[in-house]
Amino acid sequence: MKGLTLLLLLLLCFLQYQLWIGNGSLTEVNHLQQTRAELREQNQRLSERNESLAAEVMDLKHGKEALEERARSELGMIRANETFYQIVDRENLSSIDGD
Repeated sequence: MKGLTLLLLLLLCFLQYQLWIGNGSLTEVNHLQQTRAELREQNQRLSERNESLAAEVMDLKHGKEALEERARSELGMIRANETFYQIVDRENLSSIDGD
């Protein structure tokens, strides 16, 4: 009977070790699940970015409106016979003058 009790106690200790510390332990599984969730979020963000960039490429290849919009916003270009007006807030102006 003592031998059986000792055997069961050793088996219990071995199983507890595997559960908490060994390969495939609960902490390792939790860490892997957290890593998987982070990678899925990152993949989702990258997929959305790829779709956005693909749409922008299609617009640039096929649409003159997108090209014109980009030239106006990023390069500050205007058409002939247009006048460019820039409106500056007084708060922003005073912070620029103060520097």
